[in-house]
Amino acid sequence: MFENVLYQNAADLLIEDIAKDRLPRSILFYGPSSSAKTTAALELARVLSCRGTPKGEWNCTCESCLRHKALVSQNMLLLGAGNRTLEIAAAKKSLLTQYLQNSSHLESSRYFYVRAVRKLTARFSPVLWEGEDKLSKFSPLVQSIDEDLELLNPGRTLPEEEELRGILDDIEKNCEKLETSFLYESLPVSQIRNFSSWAHLSAAHGKKVLIIENADRMQESARNALLKILEEPPEDVLFILTTARRASILPTILSRVRTYSFSNRTKEQQEEVLTRVFHVTPSYSQSMPEGIDAYLSSFLPVNLNTVRKCSADFFADISNGHVPDIAGIVNVCGSFKPRMIFRIFLEGIIEAQKKLLHFPAGAVCSEGILKELKEAYNNVTVYNENPAGALEMLSRNLMQINHVNGGAFREALQ
Repeated sequence: MFENVLYQNAADLLIEDIAKDRLPRSILFYGPSSSAKTTAALELARVLSCRGTPKGEWNCTCESCLRHKALVSQNMLLLGAGNRTLEIAAAKKSLLTQYLQNSSHLESSRYFYVRAVRKLTARFSPVLWEGEDKLSKFSPLVQSIDEDLELLNPGRTLPEEEELRGILDDIEKNCEKLETSFLYESLPVSQIRNFSSWAHLSAAHGKKVLIIENADRMQESARNALLKILEEPPEDVLFILTTARRASILPTILSRVRTYSFSNRTKEQQEEVLTRVFHVTPSYSQSMPEGIDAYLSSFLPVNLNTVRKCSADFFADISNGHVPDIAGIVNVCGSFKPRMIFRIFLEGIIEAQKKLLHFPAGAVCSEGILKELKEAYNNVTVYNENPAGALEMLSRNLMQINHVNGGAFREALQ
């Protein structure tokens, strides 16, 4: 078990806790991005429902394991904010490459691709969206993706190259629309209430597992609702929360979970993950990517350095009393699609203003800047405001902060 969680001591701790029957009912997987937290959570859900002997082997062919490996088990719910389209694009490249090379890794690449897509579509389970108007709007997209995935399921003969490319392109297009148009960036309380009803229903076999990715990104009402459930968790239900920002989790929630820490893998270990999981190999024209995050970011429609330069220019314009060219920024940044590009842009501003922390007036400015950046992020990701409008408001508010503090922003440019 946990054979696909590479170079993480947390996997050994989980195996030991399972063997000694001391796994708690609520746990937190904490560690940096791309450290296999979600992979471990999905694997734990599979192991706990496995009917095979010995229990939990990845190659187990029991009905429960097959459904979990395909991410279609009724005993598991996956929810929470997350950017999945980059992994889907990387998995698509891997599948096509192995297909064209008639590689021995073709079946593993097929599994990887199907799971990458279902890590997204699982978040649109009717259980989680019951009572919401959006359910009827995104259901046709999910149905179309599921129908295309049926043609790619392990065990089936893959279509010819032209048809396969068409299917993969269609899935990718629908997944981008699904994530950009419908997925919440901040988990709403309605989904907490909906999964609470599901959690109180008995499981047909094994444990029911509920996985909340990026548990730090919750509306306040959702955090409070989750806390109430964790105080008196239903029988035979395991709650798994994941986060890269443990300090952002409510202390009262932290007190009710056991934390398993995931580490940042070394450069060599990340290269092995890229080789074994993504089947990335260096060539004469292209070297090995600088880590998993860098590889995934290469599938963004806009270069990261381009986005960061826009951030630096935006802050420099405001610092010098100039109105930024919002329309130009939006155009260069590809209209901030997918939405994670907007987050990267705002993180660039955070980096650009760090020197303000070195003197008192600047520290006051920095506090105001961070508050406005959070507001802009929520306006776009939670309230679905147009990024151009959010940036216009952000520029006005930052210029006001700079003016009130005597043009202190310029000190950050030195």
